[in-house]
Amino acid sequence: MAHRALSRLCQHSRCIQQRSLASQSQIGAWSLVGQCAAGQVSGLDSQARLLCSNRIPIAHSQFQSLSRSFQSTALLAGDIKITVPSMGDSISEGTVASVAKQAGEAVGTDDIVLQIETDKVTVDVRYTTGKPGKLKEMLVKEEDTVAVGQEVAIVTEGEEGSKPEGNKEEKKEENPAPKEEKPEPKEEKAQSPPKEEKPQPPKQESKPSKPAPSKGPASGGAAPPSDKPRGKPGRPERRVKMTRLRARVAERLKGAQNTYAMLTTFNEIDMTSIMQLRKDFKDGFLEKHGVKLGFMSAFVKAASDALHLVPAVNAVIDGDELVYRDYTDISIAVATPKGLVVPVLRNVDALNFAGIEKAINALGKKARDGTISIDDMAGGTFTISNGGVYGSLLSTPIINPPQSAILGMHSINQRAMVVNGEIKARPIMNVALTYDHRLIDGREAVTFLKRVKDIVEDPRRLLLDV
Repeated sequence: MAHRALSRLCQHSRCIQQRSLASQSQIGAWSLVGQCAAGQVSGLDSQARLLCSNRIPIAHSQFQSLSRSFQSTALLAGDIKITVPSMGDSISEGTVASVAKQAGEAVGTDDIVLQIETDKVTVDVRYTTGKPGKLKEMLVKEEDTVAVGQEVAIVTEGEEGSKPEGNKEEKKEENPAPKEEKPEPKEEKAQSPPKEEKPQPPKQESKPSKPAPSKGPASGGAAPPSDKPRGKPGRPERRVKMTRLRARVAERLKGAQNTYAMLTTFNEIDMTSIMQLRKDFKDGFLEKHGVKLGFMSAFVKAASDALHLVPAVNAVIDGDELVYRDYTDISIAVATPKGLVVPVLRNVDALNFAGIEKAINALGKKARDGTISIDDMAGGTFTISNGGVYGSLLSTPIINPPQSAILGMHSINQRAMVVNGEIKARPIMNVALTYDHRLIDGREAVTFLKRVKDIVEDPRRLLLDV
């Protein structure tokens, strides 16, 4: 390609004939093209100046684009470097959580090469080129810290599966080899029964039997300092490094506790009406929308309506200003094996029950599978946490910064309630609203929670807007 660029720069026949001087290396050719394009010919010898004497005028920017094109072509023709992708505006580095591919393994398009754990989410690093290849070298290992744009692996393009199959055959050949060696020593042992080699194996058996009981005292005597942290025998301890996500969650929650003037107000909701509604329409709802009707959609719609009724709960303090959001993006707290994540439902006021249930199921699955992205968790003006799925009876949830309030749902239990002067068993759920008392007054917090209670107890209020 460098020679074609020189041809574009040169029209004279002598210039084209002499351009072979630069063909010793592609780098040398492109260096000459760059000097010719920039007009820097004073440092060139007479033959090189001859190449540039009859060049076609070309802008330096055009040379740069040609150079970039050449570099990418050269990369595709040989080794392809896999780099750390962008992981979000506020994330510049992460820790290698797992390595999915090893050197020599086949790599197909969109295959996951490794996973990077950040303080918000786990990011998959994929091989995104159009052709399958073979992993030539893995440049990082687990628990290494990597930055955005850093090279983590090198892939050589080739036929997918050809080289790995060869490796498998080699492994298969290696496996029978030791199998053939095993019978040989057995035959030797069988050929030498009269020899004194037979008493030797029992001696070897007695040797391991001796250290077996002595492992306990030996470990205690050889490493007395290790007994001190363990305390009493039979109480082992182990230390595991905290993940970035867990450390970030701990930092944010403690920061919220130190910053906000948090106060919690409680109420109880009679779930009779919403449970009857779910019982009556769950089959038709599932058949039409392809998703089950749960209680979360009712609470999300009730919270969205209450946020419009009490705008302060949807607001946030920013310095010496109050920012009121006229939209409702509600975060749903989801517990995962790696920590707590809060994906966001966008524009909840524009969603119906089916749309909310579908969005919750999709985000929950992505969170549990570890495929949730930064965009799925960015923003959010209010949070709902459902500890009832784990049997929680009552709690005081902590605000998710930079929001100003969080609604806590709990388990449903049959309790004796007075209904029209009679004592009846009713399914009751305790709900809690933790809010920032610097921004939200008690009257506004109680009004918000009361509105949620009224809608859940009688969803017809949403239809009639009362």
